[in-house]
Amino acid sequence: MSSPETRLFLATTNEGKILEIRHALEDLPITLSTLREIKDFEVCAEDKPTVLENAIYKGMFYSRYSEAMTLADDTGLEVDALMGRPGVHSARYAGETATYEDNNMKLLQELENIPEARRTARFVCVMALGFRGRLIKSFLGTCEGLILTKPRGIQGFGYDPLFYIPALKKTFAELTAEEKNRISHRGKALERVHDYFQYSLEAG
Repeated sequence: MSSPETRLFLATTNEGKILEIRHALEDLPITLSTLREIKDFEVCAEDKPTVLENAIYKGMFYSRYSEAMTLADDTGLEVDALMGRPGVHSARYAGETATYEDNNMKLLQELENIPEARRTARFVCVMALGFRGRLIKSFLGTCEGLILTKPRGIQGFGYDPLFYIPALKKTFAELTAEEKNRISHRGKALERVHDYFQYSLEAG
């Protein structure tokens, strides 16, 4: 593999995402850098209609800040009772400057009086790998669950305290990082990213 492909630039400043990506790829000989290391970067407008399009656009947009391969992701929480909302707007569901708590509160308000059987939801994550303005490959991961009526757990970030996995009887926020990475939407997408790099490295 050529040198640009053994370095990977993470197009995010989200510390939770950075930690999950580092953990998933830690066994590979890849040097990681992140958008947090860039001063005065232009923020990419996340205004595409789908998670896939947002991820690809972000990957292409931020690839100009590094000579390395660039990995961008976009994630959406799709709630069936809300016709797929918040979806592509998950990070800004309660407004452009919304906190995780603000988003969770809005979600709970919109699901008030909705019975458990109708609180089905899924996380969708798309990771896009790009280099110098072109898409190399995209990777999809999904995870099915339910939205609780109140938060549980202190781990993770975002909607994790509300996203419940019936088979485990725990929310994402009650799982260790290792447990979450094994089953989560981002963990599944990262498994495919890992396999891509492992194959490329082994192929030379």
